[in-house]
Amino acid sequence: MITSKHSLLKKWKFPRLLLCVNKHKPWIETSYHGVITENMDTVLLDPPLVALDKDAPVPYAGEICAFKIYGQDAPFEAVVLNRTSGEGVLRASSPVDCESQKEYTFIIQAYDCGAGPSGADWKKSHKAVVHIQVDDVNEFCPVFREPLYKASVTEGKIYDSILQVEAWDQDCSPQYSQICNYEIVTAGTPFAIDRNGNIRNTERLSYDKQQSYKIMVTAFDCGQKRAKEDVAVHIDVKPVCKPGWQGWNKRVEYEPGTGSRQLFPKMHLETCGGPLSGVKAMVELQTNHIGKGCDRETYSEKSLQKLCGAASGSTDLLPAPSPSTNWTASLLTDSGRDSDLIYRFDGHQAANVPDHVVPQNLTDQFTIATWMKHGPSPGLRAEKETLLCNSDKTEMNRHHYSLYVHNCRLVFLLRRDFTQVDTFRPAEFHWKLEQICDKEWHYYVINVEFPAVTLFVDGVTYEPYLVTDDWPIHTSKIDTQLTVGACWQTYPIGDKATEQGSKKQAGGFNKFTQYFHGSLSGLTIRPGRIETQKVISCLQACKEGLDINSLESLAKDIKFHFNPAQSVLVVEGEDVDSINTAMTKVSYINSRQFPTPGLRRLHITTTVQCFGEDTCLSIPDIKAVVMVLPPSEPRITITGSNRLVRPAGDLRGPLGVAPFKELHITSTVMKGDTRRPGVMEVMHNLDYCDVLVIGEELNPERESLEIHHSALLGKHLDATNSTSGISIYGVDSMAHYEQALRQVHYRNWRPATLSERRFRLTCSELNGRYTSNEFNLEVSVLHHSAPVEHVNHMAAQPQYMRPVHHPLMIHTLNSHMSAPPAATVVIVVCIAALVVIVVIGVYRIHATHQDGFREDEDGGKDPEEEWDNSALTITVNPMEALDEEVKEEEREEEEEEEEEEDEEQVGGMTSAESDNSDEDEEEEEEDEREEMKERKQKGKLEWDSSSITY
Repeated sequence: MITSKHSLLKKWKFPRLLLCVNKHKPWIETSYHGVITENMDTVLLDPPLVALDKDAPVPYAGEICAFKIYGQDAPFEAVVLNRTSGEGVLRASSPVDCESQKEYTFIIQAYDCGAGPSGADWKKSHKAVVHIQVDDVNEFCPVFREPLYKASVTEGKIYDSILQVEAWDQDCSPQYSQICNYEIVTAGTPFAIDRNGNIRNTERLSYDKQQSYKIMVTAFDCGQKRAKEDVAVHIDVKPVCKPGWQGWNKRVEYEPGTGSRQLFPKMHLETCGGPLSGVKAMVELQTNHIGKGCDRETYSEKSLQKLCGAASGSTDLLPAPSPSTNWTASLLTDSGRDSDLIYRFDGHQAANVPDHVVPQNLTDQFTIATWMKHGPSPGLRAEKETLLCNSDKTEMNRHHYSLYVHNCRLVFLLRRDFTQVDTFRPAEFHWKLEQICDKEWHYYVINVEFPAVTLFVDGVTYEPYLVTDDWPIHTSKIDTQLTVGACWQTYPIGDKATEQGSKKQAGGFNKFTQYFHGSLSGLTIRPGRIETQKVISCLQACKEGLDINSLESLAKDIKFHFNPAQSVLVVEGEDVDSINTAMTKVSYINSRQFPTPGLRRLHITTTVQCFGEDTCLSIPDIKAVVMVLPPSEPRITITGSNRLVRPAGDLRGPLGVAPFKELHITSTVMKGDTRRPGVMEVMHNLDYCDVLVIGEELNPERESLEIHHSALLGKHLDATNSTSGISIYGVDSMAHYEQALRQVHYRNWRPATLSERRFRLTCSELNGRYTSNEFNLEVSVLHHSAPVEHVNHMAAQPQYMRPVHHPLMIHTLNSHMSAPPAATVVIVVCIAALVVIVVIGVYRIHATHQDGFREDEDGGKDPEEEWDNSALTITVNPMEALDEEVKEEEREEEEEEEEEEDEEQVGGMTSAESDNSDEDEEEEEEDEREEMKERKQKGKLEWDSSSITY
């Protein structure tokens, strides 16, 4: 049976709702804001998550089954808590980290349950926007950005902020990521810190009290979480910034022989941060108290002139006092100046130079040179102060030439004779220089090329600012007097004011006037030529000064220059670093092997320029010293044979004997410390060696001590001899002095009465600063008597007789010997041979009848003793005669070898001189034969030759 639908519903009585469809969509808020705490899963939404459906209370269609989230990687999920009420909850599906992401935004929709249990015909709500904020948790501690903080402060100042420390926090929220407080952990420090990390000092700091501080600082975030590790802060206290040079030593030691020594290896200029446009530094080496203004060679004036290549012929007007130069003995000397000969004049001393020393003709060209140290003269109207004056000895007071100082002006007066010039000519030359009265040593050289006169001061040329003319002096027979330190002047008799202390002469009294006040050294005059610029520079050159090492390493903007003496160095540059580098290379050098020990002062002045200003900073001057340590003093030792024995015949030879043939000169110094001392041989120069005769002076009529000029060739040596000995001088090596001394010869052409001659040798370095030992040598003369030989042996000419050379006197080193023609030599040789034969024959004839024999070496006759030989018979042993002959032959060979050596040493003889020597040899050969015969007779008994069988 078929029933209708209406009848079925009516039959089962289903509610009418079951028959309704899902008509409405769920409804939710359009937006939600939520908060979630990190590391939690619950989200607090505002408003709460609730979905409504108008189909309620219809089952399924009015219920909420789900919430769905739409968003890229949103770590959240929505869960329905009550389907009927539509309540839901939002929670995190995975851990949420604020530090990774602080906010999330996504879409959410609500879904109903549909029209039935199957969920068909479900509906969804509109889209709602959900904003989720992640709340931070204070999980991280503050961390400082630097592991260590450093700062420096200047003493005496209060700073608002010395430095700022900074910490940070990894938390994401402002509450926990911000640092709200800093704190100094170290107690008792004069520092404070604010909440921003600024550290300041609470009191004025002192560099002398404490030079540095170390404090510990911690930090807190706004959640009051403390930093896990505190941080250290170092604060250095600097002295008050004062512009100037820093890093230099006040004393620098210099060891002789070490070359160049850096003075300021670590020096730098502190400018206190100011911008500079240029720096100029001047370094001055002050050596005025050393010697004559600096460390120079202290050799004698003659030795220095020869060393510098000056022409010979100069006259030293202020030599060292000696028997031959005694006019300086009364002058005051300034001793203790490293053997430098300095004469001090205090206005009461002067010296007359002997006439034989004074050059008689100066000619139109001559040179006057001297070292002078002079200060201002006392009084408003100072008198003339005479260095050198050549004036009339008596009667008239004419000054022929003079050099004097007047009111700090140097004046040179030169009056020519009418024989030289008869017109109005220049006579006085004036120079006005600061050096004349600055109380310092200066070297003055006046070159005269009349009528022009040029002055050199320390090698710099100065022309006279004033030249006055005058008439020449009339010729007279009055002698002149050359005076040093004053002027010789004549006063009339009756002048009581001048008679005291004056020397009475014909026509008046002579007295010194216009005394000099100051110091002089090395006053010389050289007639006939002027000195060259090169020699002048050499004579006044300093051996110490400033230097710069590694010039190639200096910056391009650095400029520098020295003064001629290298005692002042100026360094200029635009960059401070370049100036610092240049100043570290400034050094001191002393080229002397034995420098003068003592202090040398250093003075540095600095000028700083700023942009747009002339000067902006004041740099204090620097004063330091260089201490030159004492050098190891050399010990000069002369060694050799102290006794020389030679036959009398050797002394009569053309060269005589060489007493110092085996001479050796050595020098040693002590090296090493006190624990390990040692002796080391050194080489250095000598400046003179003197050979003095001990006992009676030499007699020029029979003996001489001389050296041939050829022995000095190629050396910086010269020699002078007298009856007191011989002096070799000049700056040269010890080896050259050895060679020269070995060729000093002593000759005596009448040695019969001479038994010995003694000599003393001493050598010097640096003008007597270092002297050798006194080497004494004795030359003994051997007067030998030969034994009697067999008569038969006397019939032939003896082969062992040594020819004796007649001496040839050389009074000067440049003497020459005249030479006879060759024909004359041949004739003389033939005559000599004939005479020898005749003498031998006569001797054999008269030998048996001769009662005595008398003959002297110089032609005189010596008395012989007479013997009664009537009853005397002598038998001669032939073997003894043979032995004696052998000995004499050996002696002859030795003497011939010595003769050959002596002839080789002559070296400088011309062929004519050689011919002359040959003639002398022949004559002396004859004398020697007769002498040998005499030796066989003298002192021996006469015998009866009739009893001897031939």
